Amino acid sequence: MRLLSILLFVATLPPLSAAEPIDRYALATRHNPTVTRVDPWAPLSVGNGRFAFTADVTGLQTFSDFYHANGIPLETLARWAWHENANPKGYKLADANTPFTAHGRTVAYPTQAGSSAGQWLRENPHDVPLAQLALDFTRASNVPLKPDDVRAINQSLDLWSGTVTSRFTLVGAPVTVTVACDPASDTLAVRLTSPLVATGKLGVRLAFPRGHEIKTKNNPALDWTQPEAHTTTIVAQNDKTLALARAIDATHYQAALTTVAPARFTPAGPHTFIVRALSGDTLEFTLSFAQEKLAAPASPAAIRTASATYWKNFWSTGGAVDFTGSTDPRAPELERRVVLSQYLTAIQFAGDVPPQESGLTNSTWYGKHHTEMIWWHTAHFALWGRDAFLAKNLEWYQRTLPVARVIAAERGLRGARWPKMVGPDGRESPGGNPLIIWNQPHVIHLAELLYRNTPTAATLERYRELVQDTADCMASMVHYDKARACYVLGPPLWIAQEIYDQSTSQNPTYELSYWNRALDLAQQWRERLGLPRDPLWEKIRAHLAPLPQKDGRYVALESTPDTWDNKDSRHDHPSFLMAFGQLPGDGVDHAIMRRTLDATLATWDWETKIWGWDYPMIAMTATRLGAPKQALDILLKDGPNNAYKPNGHNPQRGDLPVYLPGNGALLAAVALMAGGWDDAPPGEAPGFPRDGSWTVRAEGLNRLP
Repeated sequence: MRLLSILLFVATLPPLSAAEPIDRYALATRHNPTVTRVDPWAPLSVGNGRFAFTADVTGLQTFSDFYHANGIPLETLARWAWHENANPKGYKLADANTPFTAHGRTVAYPTQAGSSAGQWLRENPHDVPLAQLALDFTRASNVPLKPDDVRAINQSLDLWSGTVTSRFTLVGAPVTVTVACDPASDTLAVRLTSPLVATGKLGVRLAFPRGHEIKTKNNPALDWTQPEAHTTTIVAQNDKTLALARAIDATHYQAALTTVAPARFTPAGPHTFIVRALSGDTLEFTLSFAQEKLAAPASPAAIRTASATYWKNFWSTGGAVDFTGSTDPRAPELERRVVLSQYLTAIQFAGDVPPQESGLTNSTWYGKHHTEMIWWHTAHFALWGRDAFLAKNLEWYQRTLPVARVIAAERGLRGARWPKMVGPDGRESPGGNPLIIWNQPHVIHLAELLYRNTPTAATLERYRELVQDTADCMASMVHYDKARACYVLGPPLWIAQEIYDQSTSQNPTYELSYWNRALDLAQQWRERLGLPRDPLWEKIRAHLAPLPQKDGRYVALESTPDTWDNKDSRHDHPSFLMAFGQLPGDGVDHAIMRRTLDATLATWDWETKIWGWDYPMIAMTATRLGAPKQALDILLKDGPNNAYKPNGHNPQRGDLPVYLPGNGALLAAVALMAGGWDDAPPGEAPGFPRDGSWTVRAEGLNRLP
């Protein structure tokens, strides 16, 4: 109903002049999420990029079990919070090795994920949930609150201020909860107001789990079963402050709850505390977390002001796209997805470790970062004029460069070889991961996006080592085939379409084109730095194997060119399309790619294993091929993994209720369509139809190469 109202409103507005500035406040706030029932698929989050708190309709995490069982979990996560179980057998990465022989030499890769060593190495280190903050309600029956107890719900997230306000009734009494996050520290500002607070019946419960149920890879529940396996120590307490030290084996962090007015803090177990106001109808407090010593928090009012200032600046600067005046009925929904995706990525994608695929909402793959997704997670920041977020992610690559150099040396390569599935230490996780190669060029491409926005000597110096070492490794990962007089990629390798035999795979279309593109960018960096072009890199680029095709269409890879002959090869990512979409098409014949896109749309498996980021990725290919209507049809195609919930999340079927690569890819695709690319047709919004159905105003977008 809300979507219909927005549609009718937007469609009746007259088209605005392209010269008229976008009303940034109206654009953001017309998409404020509003929740009027207990919906486990619509929790709302606040955060600052490295820390986030996700709440149910009570504004807190009161119905955590219900939401986890039926939708999106409620967690409090920070990207600095990691834990490692004991390793009494001393497992090391080499214990999961498998030898692969190709091109006259044998190299061991840690692919044995199912072994005891492999499983421990995959599970550790893993992310740690910090705390659970819930309503605590006392009634004569002593029955805990249930979702049905909450009535007259009206909850909203004000995007302009980053504040969640929840209004509802309990046993007929009104309750209001507001929550905001400090942009400068991992601190929540919470205000709970109700007559039930004044009677002493309503307060909050602060509880600390040991962690997640670690044997579950994706979307694990919180682990409350081992109270003896962790400690929560009171380090200071008075009538306004409860300061705590947390320890889970070698993991330590601090937490503190500080009230505005005097309150009563009551232990309710070794890791649980009940907080009640001593007077008045309001319980107002801050809840802070830190890996080291906690600083004194600002007041809740000051945090709300800081949050409002931060988000006003966020929405007032950077890129914006407004579809007001469009007659295509899908325009309001696309605009909603764009706005909410900007918010979700901003609150979750700027931590000390690049994001996991569920960000800071819940845990997936033990919290590990998948480096092949870093482009889809963060490239949009540069395209939307938010370079600092991308730069923050690249800081981890800079810190991890020594680890990547060791990996390269161990495999007989030069430069730095980036691991695939990693925690904060950069240590690789066993599985097919070490054989994935399309993660390797991303660093060069992302550094280039930052340089295009800020083409200075300082940018070149900042990323020169990353670009140089990454490209040097890429040059040593190819093999010269004398019989064919060309350089080949693999075997072994695992292509982006993860269905082929890793021991025999050779010359995948996307990866070949990406090698060409990244080596050329690295050469440009050398020239900008006053260095000559590297002769080996140039020779490799000039003699790379051609992109494989069959019957006038590109195939996934040369060694098994069955993409269009074998139905079973037409699922998972149609990665060959990325060569002309995400990338500008090095080695690509546009007519062949056009036929390839048509074949993909007509015959691909869109039901069983197509991912949320595939839709925007394919739309980017259609955009570069000059098919804007088709691009929009793909971008907004109904599909099992292309729905966006009221909070903007893009869940996937199965155990992935949150999957943020879809949000990041959507923003990259819309930036391409609305902001253009280097050789785009002239005019505004070159990736949208010019038949009058779309009115597109874009500000602050940067072009893709």
